[in-house]
Amino acid sequence: MTEYEGIVRLGVFAGVLLLMMLLEAVLPRRQRRHDRLLRWPANFAVVLMNTVLVRLFFPAAAVGFAVLMSERGVGLLNQLEVAKPVAILLSMVALDLSIYLQHVLFHRIPALWRIHRMHHTDLDIDVTTGNRFHPLEILLSMLIKCIVIGILGAPAVAVLLFEIFINAGAMFNHANLRLPGTIDRALRLVIVTPDMHRIHHSVRPAETDSNFGFNLSWWDRLFGTYIEQPADGHEAMVIGIQELQTIDELRISRMLALPFVKAPANTRGNRG
Repeated sequence: MTEYEGIVRLGVFAGVLLLMMLLEAVLPRRQRRHDRLLRWPANFAVVLMNTVLVRLFFPAAAVGFAVLMSERGVGLLNQLEVAKPVAILLSMVALDLSIYLQHVLFHRIPALWRIHRMHHTDLDIDVTTGNRFHPLEILLSMLIKCIVIGILGAPAVAVLLFEIFINAGAMFNHANLRLPGTIDRALRLVIVTPDMHRIHHSVRPAETDSNFGFNLSWWDRLFGTYIEQPADGHEAMVIGIQELQTIDELRISRMLALPFVKAPANTRGNRG
């Protein structure tokens, strides 16, 4: 399976993307503030740019790094006699926890927030927002992921499955998708739903600093960062950062420059 990593990941990405686009058209949760033609070109351009940069800086990517660690016997699970299915499951849960903790740090540390805030300056939230990350964040995230993989000794197949699930999960939970309340509540017991994660994109600081999970919903409840519903309701809540609400935030040049642009003084966007 790992030898076909590129094909598998591309196929899942394209399939989930198209499915979410279709569902958003049929079952939208919110009315769009801006035309998709204003937002999507830059969001997709960032995806392409990030893909190229990861392959340049991390030629083997996370899966290849896991294979290397396994061959050299590096990492906790490579030192212990653990059944393969158990090792895969433990690795995927541990990797998901690491992504949650990383996400919290990107909000708490001012220098990291300046990089991460590009993800929050999308003025609408839909399936394309799930891949709208600054290239610096993508490279830092890959470095952190490789460190975690090295410590864990995560099996390559676990890393591949995690990469597939986190990418698909990000597109799902950023989707502008209306789920019936009963289904949303049931899914939230295990995974992050669109209604759960949308709160994280609110302009209200307390809501932005909540619901950090990408795949599993457990971490927010466990660490006290869970919010059930947005104060203004899902239809009325404002998406983005309060001080960065102009149409300029949708331009690729502005998006890439954002980590180096100081937000207005005494605002949350500046974080100190």
